[in-house]
Amino acid sequence: MKRVIALITVASGLLLAGCSQVGAAATVGSTKITQATVQKSIDGIIAERTKVDTTGMQLITGAELNRSQLRFHLIAILLGAVASDEKITITKADIDTRRATIITQLGGEAKLPKALVGASIASADFPEYLQLILQSEKIAQYEAAHGVAQAATGTAIQKLVVAKAAALKVTVNPQYGKWDAATGDVVASDAASPAVSASPSASATP
Repeated sequence: MKRVIALITVASGLLLAGCSQVGAAATVGSTKITQATVQKSIDGIIAERTKVDTTGMQLITGAELNRSQLRFHLIAILLGAVASDEKITITKADIDTRRATIITQLGGEAKLPKALVGASIASADFPEYLQLILQSEKIAQYEAAHGVAQAATGTAIQKLVVAKAAALKVTVNPQYGKWDAATGDVVASDAASPAVSASPSASATP
């Protein structure tokens, strides 16, 4: 699961701009990520926290949770565009196979909900997270086959994603924060306000 979380922080140096579209959390080129889309992921995570024992978990909440989910939806678009450029496709069978592998590693289906809660992944988004992992792996294989050293494939993927973001133009609604070009992350802006109205469970660990 740590690998899933690491994947969505791969983009760095993305263009920062205000997002004026009503209802948009961010845009990538002509593609809009709506606030409703991000909120659905947040709501799923919060609801699923009430169904498992979260004792000892360090769960992100509030504005940090908002930013993490926007980050996921942004990287899904950008990495998907890079994969498309390299004619890389991921099938449902690929996703199902990887899911089965993870279930085995966890020790059974019953342990998946708690693992997803610990990683702040909404169950409805899990297939897309798996797709991101598979895309990243196939892009790494592609780069290695074209002369990039195995140890440098992660850096190569990062550069591809950054280039794609620069070409498409990324804007982020300042309610969610801003892009920090130095860290490649959605960070809190000085005057940022919560992107969504947090329910009691969104502002406190269950």
